[in-house]
Amino acid sequence: MERTSPMMNRQELSLRKLLEFRNAWVAWLVFAVAVAVTLLLWQVSIRLVEDRTEARFRTQSLQLKSAIEERLLNYEQVLAGSAGLFAVAGDVSRDQWREYVDKVDINRYYPGIQGIGYVRRIGVRQMADHIASVRAEGVHNYLVNPLGSGPYYYPMVYLEPGTERNRRALGYDAFSDPIHRQAMEQARDDAIPTVTAKVVLVQEELGEDQASFLMYYPVYQGGEVPEIRAERRMMLAGYVFSAFRMNNLIDGIVGLISPFLDVRIYDAGVVERQNLMYGSNLGSLDNEFSFQMSQTISHGGRDWLLQTRSTPAFDFLASDPRPPIVLGSGLVISALLFLFVLALIRSRLMAQISAGRYRAITEGAANVTLVMDRAGQPLYASPSSLDILGFEPDQVQALNFEELVHGDDWPQLQRGFDDSVQSPGKQMPVIRVRIRDAKGQWRDMEGTFTAMLSVPGVNGVVLSLRDLTQLKAAQSELHRLAFYDPLTGLANRQLFRDRLNHVVSRSRRSGEPAALMFLDLDGFKRINDTLGHDSGDELLCQVAQWLVGCVREEDSVARLGGDEFVVLLSRISDSDAAGKVAETILRSLCQRIRLNDHEVGITVSIGITMIPHDSEDAGTLMKYADLAMYRAKELGRNTFQFFTPAMNIKAARRLLQQEELATALDGDRFVLHYQPKIDLASERVIGVEAFLRWHHPEKGLVSAQQFIGLAEETGLIVRLGEWALRQACIQAQALERAGFESLKMAVNLSVRQLTDSGFLGMIRQVITETGVSPERLELEMPAELLNEDPRMLRELLVSLHDLGVCLILDDFGTGSCSLVALQQLPLDVIKIDHRFIRDIPYNVSATDVASAVIALARKLHLTVVAEGVETPQQLSFLKTHGCAQCQGNLFSYPLDEDALIGFLIRQYERPLIS
Repeated sequence: MERTSPMMNRQELSLRKLLEFRNAWVAWLVFAVAVAVTLLLWQVSIRLVEDRTEARFRTQSLQLKSAIEERLLNYEQVLAGSAGLFAVAGDVSRDQWREYVDKVDINRYYPGIQGIGYVRRIGVRQMADHIASVRAEGVHNYLVNPLGSGPYYYPMVYLEPGTERNRRALGYDAFSDPIHRQAMEQARDDAIPTVTAKVVLVQEELGEDQASFLMYYPVYQGGEVPEIRAERRMMLAGYVFSAFRMNNLIDGIVGLISPFLDVRIYDAGVVERQNLMYGSNLGSLDNEFSFQMSQTISHGGRDWLLQTRSTPAFDFLASDPRPPIVLGSGLVISALLFLFVLALIRSRLMAQISAGRYRAITEGAANVTLVMDRAGQPLYASPSSLDILGFEPDQVQALNFEELVHGDDWPQLQRGFDDSVQSPGKQMPVIRVRIRDAKGQWRDMEGTFTAMLSVPGVNGVVLSLRDLTQLKAAQSELHRLAFYDPLTGLANRQLFRDRLNHVVSRSRRSGEPAALMFLDLDGFKRINDTLGHDSGDELLCQVAQWLVGCVREEDSVARLGGDEFVVLLSRISDSDAAGKVAETILRSLCQRIRLNDHEVGITVSIGITMIPHDSEDAGTLMKYADLAMYRAKELGRNTFQFFTPAMNIKAARRLLQQEELATALDGDRFVLHYQPKIDLASERVIGVEAFLRWHHPEKGLVSAQQFIGLAEETGLIVRLGEWALRQACIQAQALERAGFESLKMAVNLSVRQLTDSGFLGMIRQVITETGVSPERLELEMPAELLNEDPRMLRELLVSLHDLGVCLILDDFGTGSCSLVALQQLPLDVIKIDHRFIRDIPYNVSATDVASAVIALARKLHLTVVAEGVETPQQLSFLKTHGCAQCQGNLFSYPLDEDALIGFLIRQYERPLIS
């Protein structure tokens, strides 16, 4: 760039001259590059919007399929319950059927069901008696139609709710229709619920022939399903069925999940007009769409093709203004950058024009000012040299300046001096140097040269030095405190977040992948609580060293707090490479270490998320890695898991379930059901086990298996467990007042409840307030409890045993059940896990385990209870091998309070075991 004469004034620097290419070529280059980057980002933003729209379409389509399948499964469960009514009661009257359907409340909980009915198999010779009996029940115009050749007819006997539409279907022989017959024969032969092909319901009005289907569930004589197909055909009593109108069934689901998608459902997986079961009719009139997806829904022996297409409304809502914003903003920024660089160029030219100014020499207490001759020898030193370097100003001339400067820094200091001599009056760039003080200590300083050889009163080269030693030390300490973990020396959360943002930005620009790992030590809390915090800190420091040794220098390892660590792989080829690093970490950390005279083992669970594939937001990536880590813990720990979108959906559903669970606990929406426990010697009920149930406003009665894990994770299990124990004790008192004084009440407990500090006090308080006798109370504890601290566990169980309650070890045979613990702990009963019982007598391993457990328990003088007994063969095996007690669906399902009283009364009239 051409130098301008110092005498040129501001008016001579015109805009035309400033824009000349020889002066402004840098500005034009910056403008061209900025425009090119803008166009690239504009295209990228368009692609991202399209990808996001397609992802939203696929997500809604998949959610729609899942919702339909879940709705059909719920309706299948309704039929299963209806069939169970016949299995329990044998024969069900019309009033009983009406009462049962009213309690199911299908209009509220199961939209789409037009009715739940019962089809009875009637022989030709029974036809007259059948018609007379139905008319005697109040259906005066009842007839079986159409009449065929027999030998059996299958008329619809019951259909509730008893609307005018549904009453038209009474007496209709669905078996006469080939479509119905195919589904009914399959349900009868395979003993499964079966769905018909597309039909028009008998009760439809003229002009309302919308697509419908029926679901049949077989009912067999005696309530049990015969094992042989020929026996099933002979023992068939009838069918329970539900009639569905597709529009009523699907409209609510589509409106909730995908209101702006065109949805069509075809029967038998064939896209033909006659097979169309449902159509939302939201598509374009020209049949144009951006996205399409086809999925198969298989249920009840039928395959439906679910076809979803985007609509103009969906495309409009998915449109994004960001691409034009990116384009417009990029062009504006390009223009501003051009003007900014142009302004810098103008400033430089004006600085050249304004050359010749004199600089004053200042002597501040914070700086050392030296004046040197043309040869570089000191002529003058400011008084501050004594305070900073310890040299008297008068001694400076006698010192060899080169010996005071660090050998590595002397060349650049000499170059700065030479450059300043060649550029008189111009302040040189700042130079960092180390200078030895009078005590021989190196001090970090920075300085700049200004040649004033021709300035009167100076006549030398001025070197101004600033002491940075204390400032650098303070900055270093502040940096360490602000960005590093004081225990392990690793980066802390703030520094790691900055590094993560940097890697995310680089990956976003270059497309080069990176990986984020979230690590949590397995069992650290137990080590910390058992051996003390000093041992825990020592373990964390050792883990930090192991982690640093597993990664490259360019990667980052940080401690977020507690036993949580993160590893950032700044550059990595693909997910397989990230998996190999995770395997290296698992091998390195899976070892034993001696802490406080104890040798302990440690493992780690790792969650991995890929950058930028999973997200381009640092906070979202941290959340995804955390979700993946928790998934690794769910799979057994000491493993790693990559993040998947399903984890995020699961986490959202889990949060919603947690809120619902807390609301249900506050709203008293829980009840207890009771399953009898049978003594095999006396063949009588000797006790009951309490099972928790949740009255869900939408799902109906929900078993504990579906929410107890969430309750344990959130801590709600403590409150919920206390409520269940209290209600069970109240019920035990009610049974005693009803005349069942000898029955024992068993209550299930979790590890979280038993290890809670207030558990023992809560037990005493509930026993006192309810007045229940402790001898009638049985506490069932999971086998995982044996993994807790042995000393704490023994103290707890001894205290409970002293209260007089019966202690039962549940799920025996799973996990690590120590024989030493069985000898040392005051246990009364062990329960064989139902997973061993269900395979008896067909699985040799299961029978061997069950017989061994029974023999072991008898040697240890413990009572054995087998849970999950469902077949006579299982019962016979257990009686033969000396099992004392049993419970399971063979004797009774879990019953509510009223049903339990009826069951207990009946069991005194006849033995339960034949």
